Amino acid sequence: MKISRKELLNGFIAGLTATVVLTLIMIMKKLVGIAPALDPIEMLTEMASDRLGVALGPGIGWFMHFVIGSVTWGGAMAIFSSFLPSQSQTLKGVVLAVGAWLLMMVVLMPMAGEGLFGLAIGPQAPVMTFIFHAIFGAVLGATYRLLNDEHTLFSFKQAEG
Repeated sequence: MKISRKELLNGFIAGLTATVVLTLIMIMKKLVGIAPALDPIEMLTEMASDRLGVALGPGIGWFMHFVIGSVTWGGAMAIFSSFLPSQSQTLKGVVLAVGAWLLMMVVLMPMAGEGLFGLAIGPQAPVMTFIFHAIFGAVLGATYRLLNDEHTLFSFKQAEG
């Protein structure tokens, strides 16, 4: 299977869009005071600081958050879309994001010292992060579909040549 530059770029744009939506939800969660111990940006910042052996500010956590969402998962959407189950791109995005959630729960949460499924934070951690990932995935898949549909306003024409 060959992926075009257009599809990959659309994956990155869809990933960025989904990351912006997720970020807004994370900010609202924090402002309302729901699960304050669940702070992925702080976790990413602390993990990077620990690995590099220097104190880093939250900017590195935000940078990592946007790179992971836009490049890693947006790119994965473009690359794996044809292999994911379902005819619906939105559902394909959710499936991909649930895979990302599972990876976060069994690899990143323990690496961050929060235990398997983040249960050291509390039982709300796996539930909230699952919901957030499902929303991220739905936005990712829907945006990717819109960008690749030649009959929508949002599609980008690939330059001839």
